[in-house]
Amino acid sequence: MKNIKILIWALAFLPFVTFAQEETTEKQENKPERAAYESSLIIDNNTNVTFVKGTLEVVMQHRFGTVNGGTNYLLGIWAPANIRIGLAYSFTDNITIGAGTTKDGRMQDFNAKVALLKQTRSNSIPVNVTYFGNLGIDARTRDNFKNVQDRYSYFNQLIISRRMNSSLSLQIAPSVAHYNLVPTTQKNDLIAVSMGGRYKISPQTAILFDYTQPITEFAQDAPEPGLSLGVEFATSAHAFQLYFTNYKGILNQRSQFNNQNDFFNGDFMLGFTITRRYNF
Repeated sequence: MKNIKILIWALAFLPFVTFAQEETTEKQENKPERAAYESSLIIDNNTNVTFVKGTLEVVMQHRFGTVNGGTNYLLGIWAPANIRIGLAYSFTDNITIGAGTTKDGRMQDFNAKVALLKQTRSNSIPVNVTYFGNLGIDARTRDNFKNVQDRYSYFNQLIISRRMNSSLSLQIAPSVAHYNLVPTTQKNDLIAVSMGGRYKISPQTAILFDYTQPITEFAQDAPEPGLSLGVEFATSAHAFQLYFTNYKGILNQRSQFNNQNDFFNGDFMLGFTITRRYNF
C-alpha cells in the first residue's frame, strides 16, 4: 500500500517535472550563440563582439609601408609606419566605450559599440546586430585648420554577423563616414559596405578576410576598395592578427576616404594587430 501511494504521488508530480525540463531545454536553446569572433576587430573593421561587463581590452595596431614603396625598404618594413594604440571598456555585456590615438594625422578617436541583437542557439534570432561609431579629432597644429570644426570626422556602422558553424563566421557592415572638411572634389559623406569573415583551421588559428567597397562617387580622387587577408592566433585573453592590407589609415573614415592603394598593383602592406583583455 505504501508503494502504491508513492507511485501515485510520483505520477501526480510528473507533469510538473516534464514542464520544468521542457522550460529548461527551451531556455538553453535560446541562450546566445557562442561568439562569432575571438576579437573585437577583423583586420580593418570591427566585429560584433562586445565583451562581458568589466572587461578592459588593450589594442595595438601597426601598419608598415607598402611592399612596393621603395628599393631599400625591405618589403615596407623599413618604411615609415602607422600605429594606433587604443583602450576599450565594457560597462555592460552589451555596451563598450573606447578611445585611441593614431600616428598618421595625429588622429584621436572616441568610440562606442552597442550590441542590439545576439544570435541564439535556437535560431530564434538568426544573426548578431551591433552598432559601432566613432568621433575622430585631427590633432595637428592649428595652422592646418580655419575652424575648430574642421578637425572633426565621424564614422557610423551597422555590423550584421552570423556564426555559421564552429569553423565559419561571416559579417556584412554598411557604414557612413563623414568629414567636416574635405577637398572640393569630394563629398562630406561616404557610404560604403564591408564584408568579412573568419574560418578556423584549428582551435587557436583562423584565416581572416576583410573587404570594403565605397559606394559614394567622387568627381576626382575616388578611393580604392579596401582588401585585407590574414591569419589570427588566439588564446583565452589574447588575439594576434597578421595580415596584408592596402588600408594604412587604421581609423575607418580615414582609410575609406583617402585610400589610393590598389591591392592588385602591389600597393599593400604588412600589418599586425594585438589585443589583450583584462577582467575586473
